[in-house]
Amino acid sequence: MAGRDARRGRDGGGRAARLAKRNAPPEDEERAVRPGHRGGRYKPLEDSDVELIWEGAFELLDTVGMASPIPDFIDVVVKAGGRLTNDERLIFPRTLIERCMEMAAKRFTVFGFDPKYDLDIRGERVYFGTAGAAVLRLVLKERRFHPSTLVDLYDLARLYHNLDNIHFFLRPLVARDMETSRELDINTAYAVMMGSTKPVASSFFDPEHVREVEQMCDIALGGAGAFQERPFLHAANTFVVPPLRFAEESCECLVAQVRANMPVMLVSAGQAGATSPAALAGALVQGLAECLSGLVVVNLLKPGHSAIMCLWPFVSDLRTGAMSGGSGEEALLNAAAAQVLNARKLPSGVSAGMTDSKLPDNQAGYEKGITVTLAAQAGANMIYESASMLASILGSSPEAFVIDDDMMGAINRTVRGIEVSRDTLSIETIREVVRGEGHFLGHEQTLRLMQRDYVYPDVADRLSPKDWEEQGATEITERAGDKARRILTSYFPSHIGPETDHEIRARFPIRLPREEIEGPTGRW
Repeated sequence: MAGRDARRGRDGGGRAARLAKRNAPPEDEERAVRPGHRGGRYKPLEDSDVELIWEGAFELLDTVGMASPIPDFIDVVVKAGGRLTNDERLIFPRTLIERCMEMAAKRFTVFGFDPKYDLDIRGERVYFGTAGAAVLRLVLKERRFHPSTLVDLYDLARLYHNLDNIHFFLRPLVARDMETSRELDINTAYAVMMGSTKPVASSFFDPEHVREVEQMCDIALGGAGAFQERPFLHAANTFVVPPLRFAEESCECLVAQVRANMPVMLVSAGQAGATSPAALAGALVQGLAECLSGLVVVNLLKPGHSAIMCLWPFVSDLRTGAMSGGSGEEALLNAAAAQVLNARKLPSGVSAGMTDSKLPDNQAGYEKGITVTLAAQAGANMIYESASMLASILGSSPEAFVIDDDMMGAINRTVRGIEVSRDTLSIETIREVVRGEGHFLGHEQTLRLMQRDYVYPDVADRLSPKDWEEQGATEITERAGDKARRILTSYFPSHIGPETDHEIRARFPIRLPREEIEGPTGRW
């Protein structure tokens, strides 16, 4: 009996040690997924098709050109060999485009406020993030959408900071309680900057607001010129109005963003069957031409400036004309967009995760899963819209954000792929188990790889039906809501201290109440 009890003690201690090891979080370098795994395995287009799309874009810019160019664009393009037609369309010869593509940055850093979150943009490295300009926030328990506010945006930024599988944050919703475009631009940048030290992004209505935000970021970083050295906020810029027309105010903002050394997104978002051709290849050709026109101008203004080619071909439901953000066609188009841009080694951004569902339900799950997975497998550098979006990007939701973070971990694991080596072939491990205990549960390799090679969901359910019932029979949205509340009642970032914040508030019309930054207000 004593020997048996001793063995039990030893076995119990060994089991406890194994369980502790299994449950211990891994070091960052040992995590199963990290930012920047290499995609590019999925290629929806033949190589010859990719070349035809590029040829089509060159032809459009050389023969049709872009309407409504601003004077700054005309000046640099004409001096470099382009021309302005009698009907005031700016023509981009192929030789000029190719010269600017050679100048263009193929690798650069998307900075975080904290350097440990910097993103290395190059090749087919994949990062997941947000975007959109949702005007509504879902209040899930009411099954109703409410107008989105500045506090909603700040809350999502704080939530983002605590979601490991979301790597960058472009404002997913619009602060509709701002009264002027100046208030909106400055407060949007302020809210995302205050909410996280990971990479953030914003958008602008006026070039003067770009300059003011640069000054605000200088203060946050500690002095004049600091933002130029470390531009931790990048700019979304939808500088075209498809088909093939520049958007004047956005183009003026683009010039200001380049001068501020602010990384830029060159967004073309034609809607197939409405503002771009219904033929999917034609939608890619037009969008690529529009993005290329921006790339040429940016590199003529400042060679090698950090620019992300955001070829975002959107899809219409051709029966109604409504946007169809979660469709199979949308998934296919954005994966193809990544493949087309990767063919010339240009940093790529696509949009995926724009479910048409109004709730974070089964429809949202399959639409987000299809669109984001294909974009990631195609090797898009920056996958925008991938988290929190609902209702064809009209709505956003904290619960969806948390669920999407779980989904992104699983998708990123598929991007990482399977490593094959003598160790992972496991010949010796199999031999040891066959001659030993007959199972792999406690084997050294299992314990070593269970955190390094496997991703475990945070809010998704893997319980048995019996255990699930005993633990409250909850839905994923309930568990996601609980996690969001835990974060939002406990995490209040302090990377920008009260004195610095006071200086910012003295110079700019900041509308986010100070008490929202200092601690819980009871809203959650």
